[in-house]
Amino acid sequence: MGHCTACDSWNTYVEEIIQKEHSADDKSGGWRSLNPELVPSKAIRLDQVTAGKLKRLDTGDVELNRALGGGLVQGSVILLAGQPGIGKSTLLLQLALQLHGENILYVSGEESEEQIKIRANRLSQKQENCYLFAETRVDRILHEAAKMRPALMIVDSIQTLVSGHLDAAPGTISQIRECANELIRFAKETSTPLFLIGHITKEGEIAGPKLLEHMVDTVLQFEGDKHYSYRILRTLKNRFGSTDEMSMYEMQATGLIPISNPSALLLSQHEERLSGSAVACTVEGLRPILIETQALVSAAVYGNPQRVATGFDGRRLSMLLAVLEKRCGFMIGNQDVFLNLAGGIRINDPAVDLAVIASLISSLEDNPLHRQICFAGEVGLSGEIRAVSRIDLRVQEAERLGFKAICISKYNGQINAGKASKIKIVSLATVNELYEKVFAK
Repeated sequence: MGHCTACDSWNTYVEEIIQKEHSADDKSGGWRSLNPELVPSKAIRLDQVTAGKLKRLDTGDVELNRALGGGLVQGSVILLAGQPGIGKSTLLLQLALQLHGENILYVSGEESEEQIKIRANRLSQKQENCYLFAETRVDRILHEAAKMRPALMIVDSIQTLVSGHLDAAPGTISQIRECANELIRFAKETSTPLFLIGHITKEGEIAGPKLLEHMVDTVLQFEGDKHYSYRILRTLKNRFGSTDEMSMYEMQATGLIPISNPSALLLSQHEERLSGSAVACTVEGLRPILIETQALVSAAVYGNPQRVATGFDGRRLSMLLAVLEKRCGFMIGNQDVFLNLAGGIRINDPAVDLAVIASLISSLEDNPLHRQICFAGEVGLSGEIRAVSRIDLRVQEAERLGFKAICISKYNGQINAGKASKIKIVSLATVNELYEKVFAK
């Protein structure tokens, strides 16, 4: 075109190359040219595949190793999500500083090198092989990673990256999908472990397309209450280990400190016996945890009775209250009920039902429970106490922490077969039987 439609001038069009892109059949951003050993893949018969033991990289963090299933697998992609300010960047920077003797590439699209350096100084750890790269363009990130060949790559965060193939703004669904696809392709073809930090929405879901969670190998959720110093790392998905694992940290001025014995922190911190308190034995993944359930039942003087639950499903609390009133005859319909799981932790294990029932009865009748008894059982709508899984782990943990008795369902079968146990096992069939054996004078 020789004529400009804007200024009506002739012969003013000049070809200008803004950025040289890679060829149409190579969407790797040019990093493949730095890895000549990569060869095209081909189909192989299943019986010809050799399945050996997975090679894992020890992170130096016992709790993180637990969440990952034993360590970092070569070529694995891990998505770490959590609320703003919960400690995601601190956890992964701490990981990068702990891996001595390995080249670590920390890519930051949100902070400058100076900001990351300030945080590293606060962690009081030195790492000569940790490299920082403040960049948001995926092709430049992959080109730098291909030159370095790091043992671990961390991207903070996936929502800030942009791909040259798209004109969309950073953080949009198309950009997140395209950037994640290019990063995952690099991680798989070069066997580089990759951490992706992800944002969450106000509803608590991971921001971006749901496809992102399907693409990665592991999804970790970092959560906690900002009013507490405890942080919980949950495994929501893991192709190389068990799901529903849980690890705990304590946020201090020098970083995140792993907690090896969560039960000691979550149990009661008062000496005298108080009503409305019962200890539940729950299991998160393969880890048994004892946690205190606190209930307060009082007469409603402000109109409609309140039902407030913290750390516990409010609808399940309403169901348990209906069981107590219908099956056991307790008049709770005109009572305010407040339930709290101590320590700011949230539990979805149905085995907590029995401890919740015990704490509600204790508060209603102002009858304190013995401090050395705990509970593990699911309560059904007919008032029966149902069996729960991994009962051996629960009993062993209660015995290890010095409890004298544990109340469980009589349908759990034989416990600790072939091993002498010092803890007394109280088998219960119904909630009425719980009241007769535990609360009866």
